[in-house]
Amino acid sequence: MSLIMFVFISYLVNFTYPDLHLYSLFSFWSSFLLLEVILLQGSIYWFAKWKRLKRENTLVAPIRLVQRLWVSKKWNLGMITVIPGAFIIWHPAVPLGFVIAGFIYVFAILEYINYFHIQLSYDNRSDINSLKQTKRFKQACLSKEFKRLGNLKADGRKLL
Repeated sequence: MSLIMFVFISYLVNFTYPDLHLYSLFSFWSSFLLLEVILLQGSIYWFAKWKRLKRENTLVAPIRLVQRLWVSKKWNLGMITVIPGAFIIWHPAVPLGFVIAGFIYVFAILEYINYFHIQLSYDNRSDINSLKQTKRFKQACLSKEFKRLGNLKADGRKLL
């Protein structure tokens, strides 16, 4: 839902505050597209898991999808490291637009961490109680899938 809503929200902000010139800022577009790509990857992952649960009654994600997301993890990290340079090179004349792009960039990084490394969002009581009790963040589900994929490779099994 966020994937779609952010497109409409960005349009409304750009339409309501045309002096920000958001749509003409490279920093806005690079941050916004990074965020959208990461959200799309997460949506594809969770949709595939949901479909597999309904069809095969298993929570394990398809291996090919996990492999593709492993590759996209590397691309995401590359984009995360390149974008600050783009911010510096194409610094906008509108400081507030730059700040908005910065917030979007930070949000994209947090989404990357949430999907690929550690779970940052806790939306039910048992998760919150577990966090309070252990005082540690949970490993992201996709990170667990990467470990499973690594174990399959180590076992010498054929990956389909």
